[in-house]
Amino acid sequence: MKEKSMNETFDYIIVGAGSAGCAVANRLSENANNNVLLIEAGRSSHPLSRLPASFALLIDNPLANWRYRSEPEANTSNRKIPIPRGKLLGGSSSINGLVYVRGNKLDYDTWAQMGNTGWSYDDVLPFFKKMESYQGNTSELRGVEGPLKVTEVTDRNPIYNGLFKAAEEIQIPVNKDYNGQDQEGIGYTQTTIYKGERMSAEVAYLRPIKSRKNLTIITNSLVKKLLFDGKKCIGLEVKNKNKIIKYSVSKEIILSGGAINSPQILELSGIGRRDVLEEKNIPVIHELNGVGENLRDHIAPRIIYKITKPGIAYNDKARGINLVKQVANYIFKRDGFLTLPSAPVVGFFKTRKELAAPDIQAHFIPYKVVLENGKRKLGEQPGITCTVNQNLPESKGSIHIKSDDPEDSPRIKYNFLSSSLDRHTLISGVKLIRRIMGSTTMKEFCGEEIQPGENFNSDEKILQFIRDKAETVYHPVGTCKMGFDQESVVDKNLKVHGIKGLRIADASIMPTLVSGNTNAACMMIGERCADFILNNLK
Repeated sequence: MKEKSMNETFDYIIVGAGSAGCAVANRLSENANNNVLLIEAGRSSHPLSRLPASFALLIDNPLANWRYRSEPEANTSNRKIPIPRGKLLGGSSSINGLVYVRGNKLDYDTWAQMGNTGWSYDDVLPFFKKMESYQGNTSELRGVEGPLKVTEVTDRNPIYNGLFKAAEEIQIPVNKDYNGQDQEGIGYTQTTIYKGERMSAEVAYLRPIKSRKNLTIITNSLVKKLLFDGKKCIGLEVKNKNKIIKYSVSKEIILSGGAINSPQILELSGIGRRDVLEEKNIPVIHELNGVGENLRDHIAPRIIYKITKPGIAYNDKARGINLVKQVANYIFKRDGFLTLPSAPVVGFFKTRKELAAPDIQAHFIPYKVVLENGKRKLGEQPGITCTVNQNLPESKGSIHIKSDDPEDSPRIKYNFLSSSLDRHTLISGVKLIRRIMGSTTMKEFCGEEIQPGENFNSDEKILQFIRDKAETVYHPVGTCKMGFDQESVVDKNLKVHGIKGLRIADASIMPTLVSGNTNAACMMIGERCADFILNNLK
């Protein structure tokens, strides 16, 4: 393999052009005096990515997706659970379900209470506002001038109104802006879709600025390891086709590889648990026991009901000849099935009245979803799919390298359902969905419960269904967590403990999950990181 000498130096190098990395690259390169390099291991694009419905088409496509799988575990019936991760500029924002959720105020106040001052809701709100251009009803809590267009789902279907009425029957309010003053309730999904096209981080943050002379973007370039002078990060090695290329940095490297790849890169570089590194014959640069620990994700059972009313479910409206009509709708009107996010209706609910904030999230999908080994398909039978997940699971897993080869995917152990609270909350969540779907209002649209079925009526049977069938909703976080305890990897300014010239900005720094989809929070973290750097916060 050929090697190229270290002959290029940048002020800042960002590893990973995902949701956070794109935001960091945009903001750092606003200053023409900053020479910025953005490195992406995946491709520059995929022809289907701008199509909103591509989340189903690319969810297991090796051209756009790293297609990770978890290790089999007894808690989830020894299944290898699919873990899609974006393999394009924009990262997972280029293949995700386009659901825009900031999270709950209490999530960020909890981060601050854990010792991460500067991360309370009041602290992060200006950065959420800075990044978004919200197309709905404006308020002092929403941004309107940011690069990311955020819109309410445009699809209208009688079953959506049915869901709203059914929720109100059991005292769940309709919420017109779950990213506003209060998260609780049910409502139309806010999306990263604009004029019928996906608004990925690449579209929002990179596409408008690619002509900046002080920004270099390289793709198909896999980082092998970081380079150090003592405990100072001075550069990195990248594999591009058959060459190893070295780049040096004069100020900082920002890791934005995501919850899977940021800990992997640290371990390949000699930062992490001593036992993990020595087992793989990697010289220890800096012992940091939290690297790869604290993995959290949202695991979600999918409850499916038969739709009895004709013309409601997209299983009828988007199959066979009707799919041709949907394609025409998209081409000429930017409307219909192909413009849908992964769920047009979302809800944030409390399973217990005494809770301070919702503890479950539900996605309502107007068709029967069939999942087969990571692939998502339209079922033949008309149905509605209700996905429910616990907002703040306590079960924690880990991600660690299998070898010293950067092309060898890491070992991902979720340890799902190890917490009794997680098990009880998900069981309660399934029961709450059944109350909504069993309401008088929904009987106008729905028939029998197809999955898991009414015979799964005890807590034990519901839990077994969850163990057998639940998959993630693709929100891995926490593996380089922010904080000051023995499992922390970065400080409150995202600097890696014990190392100079290295920060991390992505989902891996989250100490706990946020209550909702993670894409918005990742972009906020990117904005926050750039602000730390530009204001020289150490």
